[in-house]
Amino acid sequence: MSRFWSVVKRTVTGDASPPPDIEATLVALRAKTPAPVFWLLGKTQSGKTSLVRFLTSAEDAAIGSGFRPCTKTSRLYQFPTPDAPLLTFLDTRGVDEPGYDPTEDIAQFDPTAHVVIVTAKATDFGQGNVRHTLERVREASRSRPVVLVITCLNEAIPRQPHPTPYPFSGLDEAASGGLHPPLAQEVPQHLRECIDEHRRAFAGLFDVCVPIDLTKAEDGFAEPNYGGEQLKQALLKVLPAAYRQTLLRLKEATDTLKDAHQRHAEPIILGYTSLAGTAGAVPIPFVDMVLLPGIQAKMAHHLGQIYGQPMTPERLRELAAAIGVGMISRQLVRQVVKFIPVVGSALGATVAAASTYALGRALCFYFEAVCEGHIPTPDALRKFYHEHYSAAEKQWKADHPMGEKESGTSPPNPLP
Repeated sequence: MSRFWSVVKRTVTGDASPPPDIEATLVALRAKTPAPVFWLLGKTQSGKTSLVRFLTSAEDAAIGSGFRPCTKTSRLYQFPTPDAPLLTFLDTRGVDEPGYDPTEDIAQFDPTAHVVIVTAKATDFGQGNVRHTLERVREASRSRPVVLVITCLNEAIPRQPHPTPYPFSGLDEAASGGLHPPLAQEVPQHLRECIDEHRRAFAGLFDVCVPIDLTKAEDGFAEPNYGGEQLKQALLKVLPAAYRQTLLRLKEATDTLKDAHQRHAEPIILGYTSLAGTAGAVPIPFVDMVLLPGIQAKMAHHLGQIYGQPMTPERLRELAAAIGVGMISRQLVRQVVKFIPVVGSALGATVAAASTYALGRALCFYFEAVCEGHIPTPDALRKFYHEHYSAAEKQWKADHPMGEKESGTSPPNPLP
Protein backbone atom coordinates (compact mmCIF):
# COMPACT_ATOMS: atom_id res chain seq x y z
CA MET A 1 0.00 0.00 0.00
CA SER A 2 2.86 2.42 0.75
CA ARG A 3 4.05 1.89 -2.83
CA PHE A 4 0.73 3.15 -4.16
CA TRP A 5 0.73 6.18 -1.86
CA SER A 6 4.19 7.04 -3.15
CA VAL A 7 2.79 7.11 -6.68
CA VAL A 8 -0.16 9.23 -5.56
CA LYS A 9 2.11 11.77 -3.82
CA ARG A 10 4.23 12.27 -6.92
CA THR A 11 1.14 12.68 -9.09
CA VAL A 12 -0.65 15.31 -7.04
CA THR A 13 2.53 17.32 -6.33
CA GLY A 14 3.27 17.62 -10.03
CA ASP A 15 6.56 15.71 -10.05
CA ALA A 16 6.81 14.56 -13.66
CA SER A 17 9.71 12.19 -13.10
CA PRO A 18 8.72 8.50 -13.01
CA PRO A 19 8.57 7.09 -9.48
CA PRO A 20 11.50 4.74 -8.78
CA ASP A 21 9.14 1.95 -7.71
CA ILE A 22 6.89 2.01 -10.80
CA GLU A 23 8.24 -1.34 -12.03
CA ALA A 24 7.71 -2.90 -8.61
CA THR A 25 4.13 -1.63 -8.70
CA LEU A 26 3.58 -3.14 -12.14
CA VAL A 27 5.02 -6.45 -10.95
CA ALA A 28 2.51 -6.44 -8.09
CA LEU A 29 -0.31 -5.71 -10.53
CA ARG A 30 0.77 -8.54 -12.84
CA ALA A 31 0.55 -10.93 -9.90
CA LYS A 32 -3.11 -9.94 -9.47
CA THR A 33 -4.01 -10.12 -13.17
CA PRO A 34 -5.84 -13.36 -14.05
CA ALA A 35 -3.40 -15.25 -16.29
CA PRO A 36 -3.70 -19.06 -16.15
CA VAL A 37 -0.49 -20.88 -15.19
CA PHE A 38 -0.05 -24.35 -16.73
CA TRP A 39 2.59 -26.67 -15.30
CA LEU A 40 3.85 -28.93 -18.11
CA LEU A 41 5.13 -32.29 -16.91
CA GLY A 42 6.45 -34.84 -19.39
CA LYS A 43 9.46 -36.33 -21.08
CA THR A 44 11.40 -34.55 -23.80
CA GLN A 45 9.71 -34.88 -27.22
CA SER A 46 6.39 -35.81 -25.62
CA GLY A 47 4.48 -33.03 -27.38
CA LYS A 48 4.72 -30.14 -24.93
CA THR A 49 5.83 -27.57 -27.52
CA SER A 50 3.06 -28.63 -29.92
CA LEU A 51 0.57 -28.20 -27.10
CA VAL A 52 1.82 -24.68 -26.34
CA ARG A 53 1.74 -23.81 -30.03
CA PHE A 54 -1.88 -24.97 -30.29
CA LEU A 55 -3.07 -23.07 -27.22
CA THR A 56 -1.31 -19.82 -28.18
CA SER A 57 -1.17 -19.99 -32.01
CA ALA A 58 2.46 -18.85 -31.62
CA GLU A 59 5.16 -20.08 -33.98
CA ASP A 60 7.71 -22.70 -32.90
CA ALA A 61 10.55 -20.18 -33.14
CA ALA A 62 8.75 -17.70 -30.88
CA ILE A 63 8.01 -20.42 -28.35
CA GLY A 64 11.60 -21.68 -28.40
CA SER A 65 13.06 -18.23 -27.85
CA GLY A 66 10.32 -17.30 -25.37
CA PHE A 67 11.16 -19.99 -22.82
CA ARG A 68 13.72 -18.88 -20.23
CA PRO A 69 15.31 -20.85 -17.38
CA CYS A 70 13.75 -20.44 -13.96
CA THR A 71 15.28 -23.39 -12.04
CA LYS A 72 18.18 -25.76 -12.76
CA THR A 73 15.90 -28.17 -14.60
CA SER A 74 12.89 -26.10 -15.65
CA ARG A 75 11.94 -23.06 -17.69
CA LEU A 76 9.12 -20.55 -18.02
CA TYR A 77 7.25 -19.10 -21.02
CA GLN A 78 4.89 -16.14 -20.65
CA PHE A 79 2.64 -15.55 -23.66
CA PRO A 80 2.50 -13.16 -25.44
CA THR A 81 4.99 -11.10 -23.40
CA PRO A 82 6.42 -11.17 -19.86
CA ASP A 83 5.26 -7.56 -19.41
CA ALA A 84 1.58 -8.49 -19.80
CA PRO A 85 1.12 -12.27 -20.00
CA LEU A 86 -2.18 -13.94 -20.84
CA LEU A 87 -0.93 -17.51 -20.36
CA THR A 88 2.09 -18.83 -18.48
CA PHE A 89 3.69 -22.24 -19.08
CA LEU A 90 6.09 -23.87 -16.63
CA ASP A 91 8.06 -26.65 -18.33
CA THR A 92 9.80 -29.27 -16.18
CA ARG A 93 12.50 -30.59 -18.50
CA GLY A 94 14.55 -32.85 -16.23
CA VAL A 95 11.78 -35.30 -15.41
CA ASP A 96 13.17 -38.02 -17.72
CA GLU A 97 16.78 -37.65 -16.58
CA PRO A 98 18.33 -40.10 -14.07
CA GLY A 99 18.47 -38.71 -10.56
CA TYR A 100 16.01 -35.87 -11.22
CA ASP A 101 14.75 -34.43 -7.93
CA PRO A 102 11.53 -32.38 -8.22
CA THR A 103 11.94 -30.67 -4.84
CA GLU A 104 13.18 -27.35 -6.27
CA ASP A 105 10.58 -27.26 -9.03
CA ILE A 106 7.75 -28.02 -6.61
CA ALA A 107 8.91 -25.23 -4.30
CA GLN A 108 9.06 -22.83 -7.27
CA PHE A 109 5.86 -23.82 -9.10
CA ASP A 110 3.46 -25.12 -6.47
CA PRO A 111 2.29 -21.68 -5.20
CA THR A 112 1.41 -20.39 -8.68
CA ALA A 113 0.38 -23.29 -10.97
CA HIS A 114 -3.37 -23.65 -11.57
CA VAL A 115 -3.35 -26.84 -13.65
CA VAL A 116 -0.79 -29.60 -14.20
CA ILE A 117 -0.69 -30.93 -17.77
CA VAL A 118 1.06 -34.31 -18.07
CA THR A 119 2.09 -35.27 -21.62
CA ALA A 120 2.85 -38.87 -22.63
CA LYS A 121 3.35 -40.24 -26.14
CA ALA A 122 0.85 -42.97 -26.93
CA THR A 123 3.53 -45.58 -27.67
CA ASP A 124 5.97 -44.60 -24.89
CA PHE A 125 5.30 -46.70 -21.79
CA GLY A 126 8.49 -45.82 -19.92
CA GLN A 127 6.77 -43.27 -17.69
CA GLY A 128 8.17 -44.36 -14.31
CA ASN A 129 10.07 -41.12 -13.61
CA VAL A 130 7.12 -39.01 -14.77
CA ARG A 131 4.73 -40.91 -12.50
CA HIS A 132 7.12 -40.62 -9.54
CA THR A 133 7.38 -36.85 -10.05
CA LEU A 134 3.62 -36.51 -10.50
CA GLU A 135 3.08 -38.31 -7.20
CA ARG A 136 5.20 -35.66 -5.47
CA VAL A 137 3.41 -32.84 -7.30
CA ARG A 138 0.00 -34.29 -6.49
CA GLU A 139 0.94 -34.67 -2.84
CA ALA A 140 1.93 -30.99 -2.68
CA SER A 141 -1.59 -29.91 -3.74
CA ARG A 142 -4.31 -32.52 -4.07
CA SER A 143 -6.94 -29.94 -5.03
CA ARG A 144 -5.04 -28.77 -8.13
CA PRO A 145 -6.42 -30.40 -11.32
CA VAL A 146 -4.21 -32.72 -13.36
CA VAL A 147 -4.94 -33.28 -17.06
CA LEU A 148 -3.32 -36.34 -18.64
CA VAL A 149 -2.71 -35.63 -22.33
CA ILE A 150 -1.83 -38.67 -24.46
CA THR A 151 -0.06 -37.43 -27.59
CA CYS A 152 1.19 -38.64 -30.99
CA LEU A 153 -1.72 -41.02 -31.53
CA ASN A 154 -0.68 -41.54 -35.15
CA GLU A 155 2.37 -43.51 -34.02
CA ALA A 156 0.04 -46.19 -32.64
CA ILE A 157 -1.97 -46.40 -35.89
CA PRO A 158 0.52 -45.66 -38.68
CA ARG A 159 -1.01 -44.95 -42.08
CA GLN A 160 -4.50 -45.04 -40.58
CA PRO A 161 -6.91 -42.09 -40.20
CA HIS A 162 -7.95 -40.83 -36.80
CA PRO A 163 -11.21 -42.33 -35.53
CA THR A 164 -14.09 -39.91 -36.10
CA PRO A 165 -16.12 -38.48 -34.60
CA TYR A 166 -13.76 -37.91 -31.67
CA PRO A 167 -14.47 -40.96 -29.42
CA PHE A 168 -12.47 -40.05 -26.29
CA SER A 169 -14.77 -37.58 -24.53
CA GLY A 170 -15.82 -38.17 -20.93
CA LEU A 171 -12.64 -39.80 -19.62
CA ASP A 172 -12.63 -37.66 -16.48
CA GLU A 173 -13.62 -40.59 -14.28
CA ALA A 174 -10.42 -42.47 -15.08
CA ALA A 175 -8.62 -41.15 -12.01
CA SER A 176 -10.71 -43.45 -9.84
CA GLY A 177 -8.28 -46.26 -10.63
CA GLY A 178 -10.37 -48.22 -13.10
CA LEU A 179 -10.81 -47.90 -16.85
CA HIS A 180 -14.32 -46.51 -16.81
CA PRO A 181 -15.81 -45.45 -19.06
CA PRO A 182 -14.29 -47.96 -21.50
CA LEU A 183 -13.06 -46.73 -24.86
CA ALA A 184 -15.37 -47.04 -27.84
CA GLN A 185 -14.98 -50.14 -29.96
CA GLU A 186 -14.44 -48.09 -33.13
CA VAL A 187 -11.05 -47.04 -31.73
CA PRO A 188 -8.36 -49.22 -33.38
CA GLN A 189 -7.34 -52.00 -31.00
CA HIS A 190 -3.66 -51.07 -30.67
CA LEU A 191 -4.50 -47.41 -30.00
CA ARG A 192 -7.10 -48.47 -27.45
CA GLU A 193 -4.51 -50.65 -25.71
CA CYS A 194 -1.98 -47.79 -25.64
CA ILE A 195 -4.44 -45.34 -24.11
CA ASP A 196 -5.66 -47.88 -21.55
CA GLU A 197 -2.08 -48.63 -20.54
CA HIS A 198 -1.44 -44.95 -19.78
CA ARG A 199 -4.69 -44.69 -17.86
CA ARG A 200 -3.57 -47.64 -15.75
CA ALA A 201 -0.05 -46.26 -15.29
CA PHE A 202 -1.31 -42.91 -14.00
CA ALA A 203 -4.38 -44.24 -12.17
CA GLY A 204 -5.31 -42.08 -9.20
CA LEU A 205 -3.06 -39.22 -10.28
CA PHE A 206 -5.14 -37.35 -12.87
CA ASP A 207 -8.62 -35.88 -13.18
CA VAL A 208 -9.14 -35.74 -16.94
CA CYS A 209 -7.61 -37.76 -19.78
CA VAL A 210 -7.51 -36.21 -23.26
CA PRO A 211 -5.92 -38.11 -26.19
CA ILE A 212 -4.75 -35.67 -28.89
CA ASP A 213 -2.70 -35.59 -32.07
CA LEU A 214 -1.34 -32.15 -32.94
CA THR A 215 0.27 -32.57 -36.35
CA LYS A 216 1.39 -30.18 -39.07
CA ALA A 217 -0.61 -29.57 -42.22
CA GLU A 218 2.06 -31.20 -44.38
CA ASP A 219 1.65 -34.47 -42.46
CA GLY A 220 -1.55 -35.04 -44.41
CA PHE A 221 -4.06 -35.73 -41.64
CA ALA A 222 -7.65 -34.62 -42.21
CA GLU A 223 -7.65 -32.90 -38.78
CA PRO A 224 -4.18 -31.54 -37.86
CA ASN A 225 -5.39 -30.50 -34.39
CA TYR A 226 -7.14 -33.75 -33.54
CA GLY A 227 -8.51 -33.54 -29.99
CA GLY A 228 -7.34 -29.94 -29.61
CA GLU A 229 -10.77 -28.46 -28.99
CA GLN A 230 -11.51 -31.22 -26.47
CA LEU A 231 -8.30 -30.27 -24.66
CA LYS A 232 -9.34 -26.60 -24.53
CA GLN A 233 -12.74 -27.59 -23.16
CA ALA A 234 -11.08 -29.74 -20.50
CA LEU A 235 -8.86 -26.84 -19.43
CA LEU A 236 -11.80 -24.44 -19.35
CA LYS A 237 -13.66 -26.92 -17.18
CA VAL A 238 -10.94 -27.28 -14.54
CA LEU A 239 -9.65 -23.68 -14.41
CA PRO A 240 -10.95 -21.24 -11.76
CA ALA A 241 -13.61 -18.91 -13.18
CA ALA A 242 -11.50 -15.74 -13.60
CA TYR A 243 -8.67 -17.60 -15.33
CA ARG A 244 -11.12 -19.54 -17.47
CA GLN A 245 -12.42 -16.27 -18.86
CA THR A 246 -8.92 -15.20 -19.95
CA LEU A 247 -8.37 -18.38 -21.96
CA LEU A 248 -11.85 -18.18 -23.46
CA ARG A 249 -11.42 -14.56 -24.54
CA LEU A 250 -8.04 -15.34 -26.16
CA LYS A 251 -9.58 -18.20 -28.14
CA GLU A 252 -12.56 -16.16 -29.32
CA ALA A 253 -10.41 -13.20 -30.34
CA THR A 254 -7.76 -15.11 -32.28
CA ASP A 255 -10.28 -17.43 -33.96
CA THR A 256 -11.85 -14.47 -35.74
CA LEU A 257 -8.61 -12.94 -37.01
CA LYS A 258 -7.31 -13.75 -40.47
CA ASP A 259 -4.62 -11.13 -41.01
CA ALA A 260 -1.19 -12.30 -39.89
CA HIS A 261 -0.33 -8.99 -38.21
CA GLN A 262 -3.60 -8.85 -36.31
CA ARG A 263 -3.34 -12.49 -35.27
CA HIS A 264 0.01 -11.74 -33.61
CA ALA A 265 -1.06 -8.35 -32.29
CA GLU A 266 -4.33 -9.37 -30.64
CA PRO A 267 -2.78 -11.38 -27.77
CA ILE A 268 -0.45 -8.44 -27.08
CA ILE A 269 -3.43 -6.08 -26.87
CA LEU A 270 -5.44 -8.46 -24.69
CA GLY A 271 -2.51 -8.92 -22.31
CA TYR A 272 -2.04 -5.20 -21.75
CA THR A 273 -5.81 -4.68 -21.58
CA SER A 274 -6.03 -7.17 -18.72
CA LEU A 275 -3.10 -5.53 -16.92
CA ALA A 276 -4.62 -2.07 -17.43
CA GLY A 277 -7.94 -3.27 -16.03
CA THR A 278 -6.15 -4.48 -12.92
CA ALA A 279 -4.41 -1.11 -12.57
CA GLY A 280 -7.68 0.75 -13.10
CA ALA A 281 -9.32 -1.24 -10.31
CA VAL A 282 -6.80 -0.03 -7.70
CA PRO A 283 -9.14 1.76 -5.23
CA ILE A 284 -6.84 4.76 -4.77
CA PRO A 285 -7.47 7.92 -6.83
CA PHE A 286 -4.76 9.09 -9.26
CA VAL A 287 -2.71 5.85 -9.16
CA ASP A 288 -3.73 4.69 -12.64
CA MET A 289 -3.01 8.16 -14.09
CA VAL A 290 0.64 7.27 -13.50
CA LEU A 291 0.50 3.54 -14.29
CA LEU A 292 -1.68 3.54 -17.42
CA PRO A 293 0.60 5.70 -19.59
CA GLY A 294 3.46 3.29 -18.87
CA ILE A 295 1.32 0.24 -19.63
CA GLN A 296 -0.02 1.74 -22.85
CA ALA A 297 3.41 2.95 -23.96
CA LYS A 298 4.84 -0.55 -23.53
CA MET A 299 1.95 -1.96 -25.55
CA ALA A 300 2.61 0.56 -28.32
CA HIS A 301 6.28 -0.44 -28.37
CA HIS A 302 5.45 -4.14 -28.71
CA LEU A 303 2.87 -3.51 -31.44
CA GLY A 304 5.36 -1.39 -33.34
CA GLN A 305 7.79 -4.31 -33.30
CA ILE A 306 5.17 -6.61 -34.83
CA TYR A 307 4.55 -4.21 -37.70
CA GLY A 308 8.20 -3.29 -38.13
CA GLN A 309 7.43 0.31 -37.15
CA PRO A 310 9.76 1.65 -34.42
CA MET A 311 7.77 3.44 -31.75
CA THR A 312 9.72 6.53 -30.67
CA PRO A 313 8.43 8.88 -27.95
CA GLU A 314 7.85 11.55 -30.58
CA ARG A 315 5.79 9.22 -32.75
CA LEU A 316 3.80 8.11 -29.72
CA ARG A 317 2.95 11.70 -28.83
CA GLU A 318 1.92 12.43 -32.41
CA LEU A 319 -0.41 9.43 -32.44
CA ALA A 320 -1.94 10.41 -29.10
CA ALA A 321 -2.55 13.93 -30.39
CA ALA A 322 -4.03 12.54 -33.62
CA ILE A 323 -6.46 10.33 -31.74
CA GLY A 324 -7.13 13.32 -29.50
CA VAL A 325 -9.76 11.75 -27.25
CA GLY A 326 -10.56 12.75 -23.69
CA MET A 327 -9.67 15.71 -21.54
CA ILE A 328 -7.89 16.00 -18.20
CA SER A 329 -11.24 16.92 -16.65
CA ARG A 330 -12.67 13.54 -17.64
CA GLN A 331 -9.71 11.83 -16.01
CA LEU A 332 -10.19 13.83 -12.81
CA VAL A 333 -13.92 13.05 -12.67
CA ARG A 334 -13.08 9.36 -12.99
CA GLN A 335 -10.59 9.64 -10.12
CA VAL A 336 -13.17 11.32 -7.86
CA VAL A 337 -15.60 8.46 -8.55
CA LYS A 338 -12.98 6.10 -7.12
CA PHE A 339 -13.84 7.38 -3.66
CA ILE A 340 -17.10 5.41 -4.01
CA PRO A 341 -16.42 1.90 -2.61
CA VAL A 342 -16.59 -1.02 -5.09
CA VAL A 343 -18.38 0.94 -7.81
CA GLY A 344 -15.46 3.34 -8.26
CA SER A 345 -12.99 0.49 -8.72
CA ALA A 346 -15.30 -1.27 -11.18
CA LEU A 347 -15.66 1.89 -13.25
CA GLY A 348 -11.92 2.53 -13.13
CA ALA A 349 -11.19 -1.00 -14.35
CA THR A 350 -13.71 -0.70 -17.18
CA VAL A 351 -12.37 2.63 -18.45
CA ALA A 352 -8.73 1.57 -18.16
CA ALA A 353 -9.28 -1.74 -19.96
CA ALA A 354 -11.54 -0.33 -22.69
CA SER A 355 -9.23 2.61 -23.43
CA THR A 356 -6.17 0.34 -23.61
CA TYR A 357 -7.87 -2.12 -25.94
CA ALA A 358 -9.20 0.67 -28.18
CA LEU A 359 -5.77 2.29 -28.30
CA GLY A 360 -4.16 -1.01 -29.26
CA ARG A 361 -6.60 -1.55 -32.10
CA ALA A 362 -6.18 2.07 -33.25
CA LEU A 363 -2.40 1.62 -33.32
CA CYS A 364 -2.80 -1.52 -35.43
CA PHE A 365 -5.10 0.43 -37.76
CA TYR A 366 -2.43 3.10 -38.06
CA PHE A 367 0.48 0.69 -38.56
CA GLU A 368 -1.44 -1.32 -41.16
CA ALA A 369 -2.16 1.85 -43.13
CA VAL A 370 1.50 2.92 -42.98
CA CYS A 371 2.52 -0.51 -44.30
CA GLU A 372 0.15 0.10 -47.22
CA GLY A 373 1.74 3.47 -47.95
CA HIS A 374 -0.58 6.04 -46.39
CA ILE A 375 -1.32 7.64 -43.03
CA PRO A 376 -4.88 7.72 -41.63
CA THR A 377 -6.39 11.12 -40.97
CA PRO A 378 -6.93 12.19 -37.33
CA ASP A 379 -10.70 11.97 -37.93
CA ALA A 380 -10.39 8.36 -39.11
CA LEU A 381 -8.22 7.44 -36.13
CA ARG A 382 -10.60 9.07 -33.67
CA LYS A 383 -13.62 7.34 -35.21
CA PHE A 384 -11.85 3.98 -35.13
CA TYR A 385 -10.80 4.48 -31.51
CA HIS A 386 -14.27 5.45 -30.30
CA GLU A 387 -15.92 2.50 -32.07
CA HIS A 388 -13.54 0.02 -30.46
CA TYR A 389 -13.75 1.75 -27.08
CA SER A 390 -17.52 1.30 -27.03
CA ALA A 391 -17.27 -2.35 -28.04
CA ALA A 392 -14.52 -3.05 -25.50
CA GLU A 393 -16.42 -1.29 -22.72
CA LYS A 394 -19.50 -3.42 -23.42
CA GLN A 395 -17.44 -6.63 -23.49
CA TRP A 396 -15.56 -5.81 -20.28
CA LYS A 397 -18.83 -5.14 -18.44
CA ALA A 398 -20.22 -8.45 -19.72
CA ASP A 399 -17.13 -10.29 -18.47
CA HIS A 400 -17.05 -8.35 -15.17
CA PRO A 401 -20.71 -7.74 -14.17
CA MET A 402 -19.81 -5.40 -11.28
CA GLY A 403 -18.83 -2.83 -13.90
CA GLU A 404 -22.47 -2.52 -14.99
CA LYS A 405 -23.25 -0.40 -11.96
CA GLU A 406 -21.85 2.60 -13.85
CA SER A 407 -22.47 3.53 -17.45
CA GLY A 408 -22.02 6.37 -19.86
CA THR A 409 -18.26 6.65 -19.47
CA SER A 410 -16.45 8.72 -22.08
CA PRO A 411 -13.34 7.45 -23.86
CA PRO A 412 -10.38 8.85 -21.91
CA ASN A 413 -7.11 10.17 -23.21
CA PRO A 414 -5.10 6.99 -23.86
CA LEU A 415 -1.71 8.63 -23.41
CA PRO A 416 -0.39 11.77 -21.71
